[in-house]
Amino acid sequence: MIAFVRGEVAALTLTSAVLEVGGVGLELMCTPGTLATLRVGSTATLPTSMVVREDSLTVFGFLDDDEKQVFELVQTASGVGPKVAQAMVAVLSPDDLRAAVAGEDVKTLTRVPGIGQKGAQRIILELKDRIGAPTGARLAGAPATPAAPWRDQVHQGLVGLGWSAKEAEKAVETVAPDAGPTPDVPSLLRAALRALSKA
Repeated sequence: MIAFVRGEVAALTLTSAVLEVGGVGLELMCTPGTLATLRVGSTATLPTSMVVREDSLTVFGFLDDDEKQVFELVQTASGVGPKVAQAMVAVLSPDDLRAAVAGEDVKTLTRVPGIGQKGAQRIILELKDRIGAPTGARLAGAPATPAAPWRDQVHQGLVGLGWSAKEAEKAVETVAPDAGPTPDVPSLLRAALRALSKA
């Protein structure tokens, strides 16, 4: 198992980061919030989770160990695969997810693309005794990103999570007034997802 990866960020795509580790470029699938903290040419250390399938080997990269543990835990619920698990940690912080499961908050869980009413109820039923209480570990607000790229990152994140380009554009416009001088991409992405779930 690959527990973490440390290396120079060689490339960033809409959904992944390539880290150079010992002369090898390792592609990590990441949420928009994680990608927003990375810069090409800088060194990064990301906790990772490897998903092995018959036809593929995928490594997922995370902001911190808490996010990784939640990603792995939610996959133990029936019907939750790596893609839905990644969407869950993209839309909700680990603590938001814990609070939603503990409080049996179906509405919050159904904001995640790919999770319907029944799926949310099943996740609550299966994880309630195991997910734990919110830890308050992560402080609100991830590292700030330059003003111009945030629109792209939020738009690409929404499209990556299954929304159409038109819906994503509309949601970006909706959250634009909240961006401020130092946009917090993960928060803006969550706000955009909230706007889309209400639409």
